[in-house]
Amino acid sequence: MKLDLSGKTALITGATGELGRVITRTLASCGADVIIQYRSNDDNAVKLNKEIHAMGRKAVAVRADVTDMASVQHMKDTIAAGFSMPDIVVANAVIQYQWTSVLEQPLEDYASQFESCVMQSVHLAKCFVPEMISKGWGRMIGINTECAMQNFPTQSAYVSGKRGMDGVYRVLAKEIGAHGITVNQVAPGWTISERDRIHGTERNADYERSVPLGHRGTDQDIANAVAFLASDLAAFITGAYLPVCGGNVMPAI
Repeated sequence: MKLDLSGKTALITGATGELGRVITRTLASCGADVIIQYRSNDDNAVKLNKEIHAMGRKAVAVRADVTDMASVQHMKDTIAAGFSMPDIVVANAVIQYQWTSVLEQPLEDYASQFESCVMQSVHLAKCFVPEMISKGWGRMIGINTECAMQNFPTQSAYVSGKRGMDGVYRVLAKEIGAHGITVNQVAPGWTISERDRIHGTERNADYERSVPLGHRGTDQDIANAVAFLASDLAAFITGAYLPVCGGNVMPAI
């Protein structure tokens, strides 16, 4: 058995970011053609596009603002005019900001998290799920976070957006499951990225002590979970919130 996404097209939002690049490469390595959504990093988009073509897969880079419905609709129109519509949509893009207490967090940070977590998911569903319904097959995969279960101090804006996103995905899973479409979430822990490897910051003893597996996960661990949920091996899994964090958080029954 292997993860085979041949004949499928995947849209990855935030694809030029550190995790996005790994997810994009991983889905392409499983046989998928890819749509590289990005907001501003033209250089990374061009570089990633070339990488995917060098792997023998088709790719297109599309600039869009996932927090704006008109921009996502324009992205859809661009894709429909010159590429394959996505069978797999990975909502990976998120807005970054400084974490602080509820009393000190700027109000606009809560709004930006709602827009980039909740509204991004709604925009993507409205634009791309109808095509999945017509095909009778599709995968909606959101990148959530272990923080949505932790609710630690300074996490409020991030957690509020991700918990709202969780609600959208659970309802959507029930609404479109009969059409052969699964809707799931991958929830990374504090993940080792390319930046950590460059700066030698892979280890953190305090965090590792709380992880049953004893170490931080990697961006590749997250991408592997996304690829699994995108594949036919996960055809009967929907509505799941899947922590990929070495057991640092454990959903209970």
